[in-house]
Amino acid sequence: MIREMILRGNEMSKYFQVFKVTFQEYFVYRLNFLLWRFRAVVQLLVLYFLWQAAIPEGVTIFGYDQAKILTYILGTSVIRSFVLSSRSIDVAGQIASGDLSNFLLKPLSYLKYWFAKDVTDKLLNLFFSLFEVSLIIIILKPPLLAQTNLSLVFLALLATILGIILYFYLSFLLSLLAFWSPENPWPVRFLFDIFVGFFAGGLFPLDILPKGIFLVLRVMPFSYLLFFPLDIYLGKLNLGEIFIGFGICFLWIIIAYQAVRIFFRLGLKNYAAWGR
Repeated sequence: MIREMILRGNEMSKYFQVFKVTFQEYFVYRLNFLLWRFRAVVQLLVLYFLWQAAIPEGVTIFGYDQAKILTYILGTSVIRSFVLSSRSIDVAGQIASGDLSNFLLKPLSYLKYWFAKDVTDKLLNLFFSLFEVSLIIIILKPPLLAQTNLSLVFLALLATILGIILYFYLSFLLSLLAFWSPENPWPVRFLFDIFVGFFAGGLFPLDILPKGIFLVLRVMPFSYLLFFPLDIYLGKLNLGEIFIGFGICFLWIIIAYQAVRIFFRLGLKNYAAWGR
């Protein structure tokens, strides 16, 4: 047992070093990171003022008053910052360039390596997002809904963690397409990001859509990235609906994880790197 604990400790230390190195990389490419955060703030402000104008104070539309919709928009911004942020987009570049060969020879899990990098990216984005949203709240003083039911807050946090895991596997799976199409994977990634941002509820609450479309989206994985945690926080779901949502999310995580394992093995059979 002691031997196993030592081995696990050594394994954890490897990924902690990956975490540290990734953190240092952000201080090398500071401008890129700042431009990313600037874009996020601009997008947030556009959505904020759009919905503030669409639902004036004292008016309720689609089951949302101004406090609920602005809480949703600001909350979505915070959750988006670490659920939809991912370094696994660089996997496609490594496969296309042949740099993957260097990792195949190392005694570490390629999946865990990228998850460690993802954690760094998410923590930094979360810190800056909380700072930005706090400034907006202080300056604009919007009406917000403060959830006092701690059980719902806990379930919303748990749903967010599941969303992080689900998006990591979905993003990683998309990057594996580079095994079969190494020339230019970025247009597919760009379309994927737009698609996910829309159907995850990043622009508006999904339950304002027609009921038939909304029910279809509830069984798809994307609504569990952003909309589902906020839906729980706002108290719009009963316990039965919450646990059904958790069940669907767990199912998609298992499917995405197995798909990553299968396509990674298949991709390695198709993989070639000249001069490495």
